Amino acid sequence: MKIHLIAVGGSIMHQLAITLYKNGHTISGSDDEIFDPAYTNLENAELLPKEKGWNPETVTNDLDAVILGMHAKKDNPELQKAYALGLKTYSFPEFVYQQSKAKTRIVIGGSHGKTTITAMLMHVLARQERDFDYLVGAPVEGFERSVKITDASLILLEGDEYLSSPTDPTPKFLHYYPQMAVLSGIAWDHINVFPTFENYLDQFRRFLDQLD
Repeated sequence: MKIHLIAVGGSIMHQLAITLYKNGHTISGSDDEIFDPAYTNLENAELLPKEKGWNPETVTNDLDAVILGMHAKKDNPELQKAYALGLKTYSFPEFVYQQSKAKTRIVIGGSHGKTTITAMLMHVLARQERDFDYLVGAPVEGFERSVKITDASLILLEGDEYLSSPTDPTPKFLHYYPQMAVLSGIAWDHINVFPTFENYLDQFRRFLDQLD
């Protein structure tokens, strides 16, 4: 596949870009600012954009997918070009689901402790020599990257309740449709998005209602 990532400098976005590139896909990306460790990681993978900023000319009709990161805005010129060309556009959780919908999906949600619990499960599965994919919100000791997508039949997904993208207000974890879920606990967070505790709590009800 030929894939372009808008706002590729994000903590998950750049890891996704590298993973997809290592899997043999043709990858391009853009961002107006990229800081370490994303800068060095992209540079080492030869995926660092040649110039800062947004260039609609990089969005062409031969792209199979455009992935939009949180750092971009709704009026991003590359995104608008993708819409004009009728290209498939995804937030990163939407894209990850498309890559994992045939897998058994274990999603770790909750207001706090998601990364720690996901990392613990990663180490348990690795110790048991299980073949698995994963998406985790921070680097985990003993694992090369924070995103791994292969043909493994199992994937661990850290499930964030925050918005998926500037154009998609759906909480990220509602895109994953888990067969199994871990919920660490709920304490009102992201009050700029969820103005009441009841509204915040409702996102977790929706998450648990999705269990297959």
